[in-house]
Amino acid sequence: MSSSSNPLDFLLKLFAPAYYNEKQRQSQQMSADEWADSLVKSVWRPVTLGLVIGVPVVYLITTYLIGKRYPTAGHIPPEAILSKKIIRGRVTAVGDSDNFRLYHTPGWGWGWFRFIPNNRKELKNQTIPIRIAGVDAPEGAHFGMPSQPYSAEAKAFLTKMILGKDVRVQLLSRDQYSRIVAMAYVRQPPLYRYKNVSVEMVKEGLASLYVSKGAEYGTHLSEIKNALAKAKKQKKGIWSLKKYVSPEDHKSK
Repeated sequence: MSSSSNPLDFLLKLFAPAYYNEKQRQSQQMSADEWADSLVKSVWRPVTLGLVIGVPVVYLITTYLIGKRYPTAGHIPPEAILSKKIIRGRVTAVGDSDNFRLYHTPGWGWGWFRFIPNNRKELKNQTIPIRIAGVDAPEGAHFGMPSQPYSAEAKAFLTKMILGKDVRVQLLSRDQYSRIVAMAYVRQPPLYRYKNVSVEMVKEGLASLYVSKGAEYGTHLSEIKNALAKAKKQKKGIWSLKKYVSPEDHKSK
C-alpha cells in the first residue's frame, strides 16, 4: 500500500518526516535481508548440499559401478601391473596355444545396459593381448616353421576352456611384444569355481613350465610343478612323445 493510501503513513510523513524516513529505510533494509535469506535458502543451500552429496555419489558410481576400462595394453598404467591388479573381461579370441584377447569389462551392467562388441571391426583397438603366465605351449605353424606335435590339441583345449567366457586375469608384467603376461582364471563345471588356466593346461600335458627370461608364476609355481610331474608320470600329451622339444628350442632351429 502506498503512503497516499495509508492515513498513518501520510500523517507521519506530514508531521514527523524524520521518523517516517527512518521507518522507510528500516523497511527497505529488512526487505534486502529477507531477499538475501531467500537467496541462501533457494540457491546456495541446495547447491552446497548437491556438491556434498553429489560428488561422492558420482565418484562411487564411476569407480565401482562403471569402473575405468582399459581398451588396450597401452592403456594399463604401470602401477596396475606393479600391484598385480586383477581385472575381469570377456575372451574374444584365442591366438596361439598360450595367448588370447581380452575385452576388459570393469564395473557392473554388462549384458544389461553395457554391451561387448561382437564383430572384428568394433573390437579393433579395444582388446588386451594376454600371454598366459608360467607355461609354454606347443607352437603352431607360422613364419615358415611347421607346427609342433600337440599344438592343435593345445589350442583346441584352450579355446574350449575360455573363448567367449568371462575370465579374471592377474596382471604380472609386460613382455617384449607389448602383451600383458597374466595368470588367467575361469569358472569350470561342475561347481563352477575359478580354475587356473595355466595349471589346467599343464595337467593335460598340453604345456610345459616356462623357464625363459621374464617368466612369471604369480603364486602358482609349486602348483604348476606338481601338475607337471603328474602329467609326465602319466605320459599325457607332449610327454607321450619319444623326444620332446620345447617351444623355445623349436623356435631357435
